[in-house]
Amino acid sequence: MKQTKSIMGMPIAIEILDEDVTDETFEKVFDYFHYVDNKFSTYKKDSEITLINEGKILPKNFSQDMKTVLKLSARTKKETNGYFDIHTNGKINPSGLVKGWAILNGAKILENLGFQNFYVDAGGDIQASGKNKNGKTWRVGIKNPFKQTEIVKTIYADNIGVATSGTYIRGQHIYNPHQPNKKITDIVSLTVIGPNVYEADRFATPAFAMGKKGIDFVENLPGLEGYMIDKAGIATMTSGFEKYTTEL
Repeated sequence: MKQTKSIMGMPIAIEILDEDVTDETFEKVFDYFHYVDNKFSTYKKDSEITLINEGKILPKNFSQDMKTVLKLSARTKKETNGYFDIHTNGKINPSGLVKGWAILNGAKILENLGFQNFYVDAGGDIQASGKNKNGKTWRVGIKNPFKQTEIVKTIYADNIGVATSGTYIRGQHIYNPHQPNKKITDIVSLTVIGPNVYEADRFATPAFAMGKKGIDFVENLPGLEGYMIDKAGIATMTSGFEKYTTEL
């Protein structure tokens, strides 16, 4: 079974191939994404993050999930030499980390329910587990940013996470915290493969913010691989990326 809903301003698709899956199974995961959206959306007037930015909730009263995400964000800022920074114009916005964190937690809900063959896809970032309907490893395509109906690389996602950061869909929404007024124009897409989608997603955005240097940054991250496409359409990949393009 497969179901898709629009939550957090993006399509969220879930496919589960195990027996005993019901609509209630999907609702549990979708309900979790609604919970995350209601807590972390900077567009919702009554979300916790909005109330924090308005000074209406003090740190001592932050929810446990908020404390967790802020702690993970601080860690990621340190690990990316400041290229990941949730502070902008006196406000905090951890959305660059929340999506991957939420996808992984959604996948864990299914794991805890005993499901083994599924994927959770939110806005193109994916956590895959087990096998697809043909009994094969799940496949994730990297789109050609200049012609999005084309797939330039296929990743065989055997219990891994895949996240892509880029400007070819939403425009210049990613910024370099060290040069906030300079647009990132030398690259258009950077895909990161990680042991899970949280790890892939939290490094994809800051790596993209580094421009062409981002692929070298990913190269030096243990357990992660990357695929970058520059403004001329030329791709650069990390040394271990190709192992994910062959089906096991």
